[in-house]
Amino acid sequence: MSQAQSSGFGRRTVRREPVPEAAHPAPPPAPSDPPLPASVVSTTAPPRPSSSEAIAELRRVCLSRLDPVAAAATPADRLTDEIERMIAEIATDRRVQLNAREQRALAGELVNDMLGLGPLEPLLADDSINDIMVNGPERVFIERRGKLEQTTVRFRDSQHVTNVCQRIAAAVGRRVDEASPMVDARLKDGSRVNIVLPPLALDGPSISIRKFARKVIDFARLIEIGSLTAPVARVLEIAARCRLNVIISGGTGSGKTTLMNAMSRLIDPTERIVTIEDAAELQLQQPHVVRLETRPASLEGRGEVTQRDLVRNALRMRPDRIIVGEVRAGEAFDMLQAMNTGHDGSFSTVHANSTRDALTRIENMVQMGNMGLPEKAIRAQIVGAVDLIVQVERQRDGMRRVIQVTEICGLEGEVVTMNDFFIYEVLGESSGGRLHGRYKTSRVRPGFSQKLAYFGLDRAWLAALDEAER
Repeated sequence: MSQAQSSGFGRRTVRREPVPEAAHPAPPPAPSDPPLPASVVSTTAPPRPSSSEAIAELRRVCLSRLDPVAAAATPADRLTDEIERMIAEIATDRRVQLNAREQRALAGELVNDMLGLGPLEPLLADDSINDIMVNGPERVFIERRGKLEQTTVRFRDSQHVTNVCQRIAAAVGRRVDEASPMVDARLKDGSRVNIVLPPLALDGPSISIRKFARKVIDFARLIEIGSLTAPVARVLEIAARCRLNVIISGGTGSGKTTLMNAMSRLIDPTERIVTIEDAAELQLQQPHVVRLETRPASLEGRGEVTQRDLVRNALRMRPDRIIVGEVRAGEAFDMLQAMNTGHDGSFSTVHANSTRDALTRIENMVQMGNMGLPEKAIRAQIVGAVDLIVQVERQRDGMRRVIQVTEICGLEGEVVTMNDFFIYEVLGESSGGRLHGRYKTSRVRPGFSQKLAYFGLDRAWLAALDEAER
């Protein structure tokens, strides 16, 4: 007699009454195979792929199913949602366990690889970061508030970094590979990029990105963050308004371009401005701006357009002002020529440690152009062209400050005479490590006082100097 009982999940089992052993004798034992050697017997389950291997496989399969052309034409948000659904399906088929957060992160990573700059996208979106530096696939540094720090951002391998480099270069019509391993480029937002690939970069591809703030930085903002004081800002505003020729000098990352952008906001909107740069990064707000950019040589070594070529061509474009992003070589002579031939109010930047060193650098760069001019003739050109040199510096507390504003007065014998309107003097350091100081001021009458009077700004100039002395 049997009795049916119900067990879990709808199954039914039948329990039978026990039967005496005599009624059912046990069958004779079947002959068994000889035992396997101990070395063949496995006591563990087959190895499963690690999490990183499974995610790499998911990434590979997902990319193989995507149409690159269709993906490039799809908005990033919609593409992320579609890739996330695809990842969920592939993970289910391959029995890979991923939670919703991991699926979203992998989808975002794939979208950044296809449409953006891969792992660098979160860093580019962070407004508190000023510089991004990639030293190979596993070492990524950032600069925040003037201080360097290492991040946890990683690339998959060196080829991943190289792919990002080539995408950046291709976006501005340039190339970077083993045959041409260095390039200057820019991003869509105007951020400047320098790339160096192996074999020149020994530890893997190197990327240096100088980000520019999305918010427009003017003199009010520079005063707020302590880069300069209101009287110094007023003097630089007057210099921009009355069409003085200004050289902004400083080291790498000292804020030269930021200061030039701030000064350019004071240019009259009716003026025609021509900008010349290796990689366009100036952010001028005037309506009449013509932006020119250099071009490297092709694979055949032809088609190169240098800054010298662009400066010469700019003279034929009826400019009111010529702004040269950065002078590095022989184009310094053409820049001086432009400033000396009626294009007052022109700006440029150079790398130098002080305003006196800036003059020496310009002189050396003119000689690099093989002009064959004597030193006295070059210095006479500089004195006739340049009115002011503004020195900026990134100091040890991470702040970028204007530390010197100097007038080029004249030439006495073979020596260029200069007058410092402002010199920043460090007085001490706060408990938080922030430097504080003051500007020493000179009340010497400037050599361009007639130009100040012509624009009606001579009294404003003296008032700014009076305010600085208080």
